[in-house]
Amino acid sequence: MTLKRIFILALICLFSFGLMISCAEKPDVSEKVAELTQKNAELTEKVAELTQKNAELTEKAAIPAGVYKVGAVFAVTGGASFLGDPEKKTVKMLVEEINKAGGINGHKLELIVYDTEGDATKCTLHVKRLITQDKVCAIIGPSRSGTSLAVVPLAEKHQMPLISCAASYKIVTDEETGKQYKWVFKVPQSDSMAVEALYNYLKKRGISKIAVMSGTTGFGKSGREELIRLAPKYGMTVVAEETFGFKDTDMMAQLTKIKGIAPQAIISWSIGPTQVLVLRNWKDLGMTNIPFFQSHGFGSRKNIKMAAGAAECVIAPLGACNTPEALGADHPQKMVTMKYNKDYMAKYNEPVASFGGHAWDSLMLVVNALKAVGCDRAAIRDYIENTKGFAGQHGVFNFSPDDHNGLTWEKSFNMIVVKDGDWAIVD
Repeated sequence: MTLKRIFILALICLFSFGLMISCAEKPDVSEKVAELTQKNAELTEKVAELTQKNAELTEKAAIPAGVYKVGAVFAVTGGASFLGDPEKKTVKMLVEEINKAGGINGHKLELIVYDTEGDATKCTLHVKRLITQDKVCAIIGPSRSGTSLAVVPLAEKHQMPLISCAASYKIVTDEETGKQYKWVFKVPQSDSMAVEALYNYLKKRGISKIAVMSGTTGFGKSGREELIRLAPKYGMTVVAEETFGFKDTDMMAQLTKIKGIAPQAIISWSIGPTQVLVLRNWKDLGMTNIPFFQSHGFGSRKNIKMAAGAAECVIAPLGACNTPEALGADHPQKMVTMKYNKDYMAKYNEPVASFGGHAWDSLMLVVNALKAVGCDRAAIRDYIENTKGFAGQHGVFNFSPDDHNGLTWEKSFNMIVVKDGDWAIVD
């Protein structure tokens, strides 16, 4: 029965009760009025309930029944395009493959991608549009930690499942409460995990005096905080701290200061061209006798190429998708990482980057949820939160209400060294 018919029926009932009162004998008027008032209250409550249900059905009806829409916000152009470009290429390839195979339970998968250009304001506007206008089932991205942090409040307010492709632990963790945000997840290993992987490696080799260099982006700041916070746990002493801006073109001054202090190792935490420039400066200053370590943000062979030889012997903690050939035949990620690398190279004639792997993980988590529960945002959120044993490009994910990242540093990282212009697993 439609809401309109119910409303008409309610009016008829009210009119009928009115006639009963008018025709009743005078002594029964008070009793009838009380009865009518009670009936009217019950009908009013019922109409309100049906109005709410109608509103919920209307919102669901706005999503085309034959199409599952998923939104994506990536830094496809701009200074962070090294992140967003492989992310967009990866999800485009996956969507084509899924639809070619018949879609998701017969539903075509439609991906709506907006370019944030790495800008928080533009990212926020795009996410609002995906939620309020495009009516997507879920959102993947953004590419950067700063832009991800900017849209967390939107995802929480509008109850929209969002899987970030950025690293900062703050993306999923409310610093005030220490609890996980309800609607936000992320797939890259947290900066704290990368720090632990690095410190564990250094400690085993008797290195304890380190210099820290970091960018001033959200990723750089978060990484620096974790490097400082976790240093005592692994017996590390930070003997020098230097920073540089995202658009800086020379780090000679910072490295010269570090050279005078003579640490046992340098750890640099940044994204973009600066992580390549700092290596060139390090080599030009004759500092290659001081081992150089990068964060997991270094995971692109393009960085090796742009460093023009300066990246040799540099070490970084990276996910399995960067070196799938080195995985054992029975490794849970072997099949998915090998297929991704093969398909990506065949389609784009370029090697996989860590960042594309994050997009792969985020989209496939949403696809699995859509297969299981359809385009129901709350059900998608619940499904992802309870996902166990999902073999992705950067690890085997085990999410829970207390962990919206689902990874551990021990099982999601390999220590990778640049050797002869390519990645190799450290012996």
